[in-house]
Amino acid sequence: MTRIALGLSYDGAPWQGWQTQPGGCTVQDKLEAALESFLVRKVDTICAGRTDTGVHALEQVVHLDTPVERRMESWVRGLNALLPASIRVQWACRVGDGFHARFSAQARSYIYLLRSNRVASPILHGKVGWTHYPLELEPMRAAAHLLLGQHDFSAFRSSECQAASPIRTLERLEIFKQGDFFLFTFRANAFLHHMVRNLMGALVEVGRGKYPAEWVSDLLAQGDRRKSAATFSPAGLYLARADYPAEFELPSVPEAQSLLSHLGIDAPVFGRSA
Repeated sequence: MTRIALGLSYDGAPWQGWQTQPGGCTVQDKLEAALESFLVRKVDTICAGRTDTGVHALEQVVHLDTPVERRMESWVRGLNALLPASIRVQWACRVGDGFHARFSAQARSYIYLLRSNRVASPILHGKVGWTHYPLELEPMRAAAHLLLGQHDFSAFRSSECQAASPIRTLERLEIFKQGDFFLFTFRANAFLHHMVRNLMGALVEVGRGKYPAEWVSDLLAQGDRRKSAATFSPAGLYLARADYPAEFELPSVPEAQSLLSHLGIDAPVFGRSA
């Protein structure tokens, strides 16, 4: 058996998240159907991080085991010919049995693109989050600083979250502003269900002046989801990358840079290594 790693990007708007469901309308369902046609056999896939309905991916890493031999470029071209236009394989590579898309990942990074404007853009609908409130950058940055580090994030997890522990280490939370756009970058060892969208809800409340920055510290201490902000829209949320040890030598594609350049946002973009 050969273990293959794939790097995927997808528009999450048409799909009910990553994880397979009975209705078959998920990214995993479409990928595994394409793989079955490509390999002429069923195959199971494991991903770096499960995305929710409407959430996008710039570089989702997936692995699978197969006895079938194909050239790496054939994996890319062959699968893309079988996938819907909103899902694309960006790269493929052979990895050792020690590689695991989920458990080998050292950290995950998400970005959230938010536009603050009186009127929502129909052109950016589904790709960028939106609020009609004017937002102040510095209070949000102050709140972001208080969220960094290892905490019990119970106030920011979904009631449906199945994680064994609410303890997570938020290593990075940076906010960049350009014109009407705000770019939020999150990096953690792992994320709870709806964690980024719930953090976004709280940060926006701080940014519009409803609460002071210190409010997020109170939420962390109380650990009560009911006292936090509403879960924010999935529209502007992107799984940007997963970090793996250099020994696996995974390829990478500059999808984050391409997205920001397309929107005219001149923001720093991370590389693969932390």
